[in-house]
Amino acid sequence: MAITSASGPDAAPRKQTLSSNYVDFLASGDGWAQQYLPDLMEKEAEIYGKRTIAGFLAQVGAEEPSSSDRVVWSEQGRLHLAYTATYNDNNTDYTIVNDVDGNSVGADHGIRVGDLVVMSAAGATAKGYVSAIDPDGDDTDQIRVIAYGGATMNALLSSGTGAEAVRILVVGSEFEKGSDGRSSANAPKFKSYQNKHIILKDYYEVSGSDASAIGWVEVSGEEGQNGYLWYLKAEGDTRARFADYLEMSMLEAELEVTAAADALPNSGNAAGESGTEGLFSAITTRGHQTSGITGVNAATDLAEFDAILATFDANGAIEENMMFVNRGTSLAIDDMLASMNSYGAGGTSYGVFDNSEDMALNLGFSGFRRGSYDFYKSDFKYLNDKGTRGALNDTVNNIRGVVIPAGVSSVYDEQLGKNLKRPFLHVRYRQSETESRKYKTWVTGSVGAMTSGKDTMEVHYLSERCLVTQGANNFMLLN
Repeated sequence: MAITSASGPDAAPRKQTLSSNYVDFLASGDGWAQQYLPDLMEKEAEIYGKRTIAGFLAQVGAEEPSSSDRVVWSEQGRLHLAYTATYNDNNTDYTIVNDVDGNSVGADHGIRVGDLVVMSAAGATAKGYVSAIDPDGDDTDQIRVIAYGGATMNALLSSGTGAEAVRILVVGSEFEKGSDGRSSANAPKFKSYQNKHIILKDYYEVSGSDASAIGWVEVSGEEGQNGYLWYLKAEGDTRARFADYLEMSMLEAELEVTAAADALPNSGNAAGESGTEGLFSAITTRGHQTSGITGVNAATDLAEFDAILATFDANGAIEENMMFVNRGTSLAIDDMLASMNSYGAGGTSYGVFDNSEDMALNLGFSGFRRGSYDFYKSDFKYLNDKGTRGALNDTVNNIRGVVIPAGVSSVYDEQLGKNLKRPFLHVRYRQSETESRKYKTWVTGSVGAMTSGKDTMEVHYLSERCLVTQGANNFMLLN
């Protein structure tokens, strides 16, 4: 079934008051010259329901003050040692390339003489003993491994070429009786990340005459505006839109990668690069996307979900996760879960789903458990509304949803100098003892405020903030 939508009313925000914003009583030809009063429906119809999208970050994160230009935090590295390496074509020596997360390691690996290792390549697995680091005396990124299996490691692994990738996992160590202890130690590894604040501004202006002019429309809005003064509507809409921008920018913002001369704010200046790292950018850079997992697109069947679980198993394995998805993905997940029921294909189920013939059938699911993971599903208005990213999600390979771990993470805060437990997501806004830039608004002009001789009311909005995405390896974008 196709659904055809007519063009909506011309209700887009304007920079100035236009005659098209009001009913023209002269359009009929008679206008006010006739003696009959039209039946005016004064109350403005709210045809789009709640138009704001703010609230997502409030559900999954927190807000904290910051007194610096940058927020710096560190995250723990993995506890165990696992690497990829290449053969050196001599049956026993291997060159360390990357760690298990794909970061270049080279000579900065943690493998030492005496380690027991499990190695795999070409579908085979073998156990070995590290007998030497830098066996040729020229590269400390090379190790020598002696096989326990009676043949060379190369033969046990059925290697092909020297460029073939080998996975190495350290599982323990072995030493002779009376031998000396270790000659080197492994220091803990951590990763340090940072983000910078951006300044957001908005502005509304109305003349003194328009502020004192009564209208025939009784306005209403998300900010509680009510009455017959049109500027109340305009100012309230500007305020609500700015509040949404505060959240949308934290989701969508990008940090400048290369210098853009003077094209971007702060670019090339002493203040540093432009932009800030938003949620989607952080997950793309440091997290996971279903488009990067074999066979997974938008998590619409159980096999695809199992691939997502395998990715989470390889990372933090956070048990509880929240899924914020668009309508299409939400319904696809509902269909996937319903198909798991033996009655799903042939009719309605009762009992297990608490449905009865005397009540409305509930075909939606708010959560489910698979393996050791709990997923709680919620619609993400930002991805549905055609006035926001819903307008973009008709395109191929766009964002269908995001999976966010619940709970808190423990990180080292370099500003405070100690470990803290915080939500995985939280907004940092600039604040000191004398100034808070979380959400500022002030009025200037001669209308109401009377701070200048200008015959206007000028409303200013400002915020300075950034988003901290901790443990992005536990997040996933559904593309």
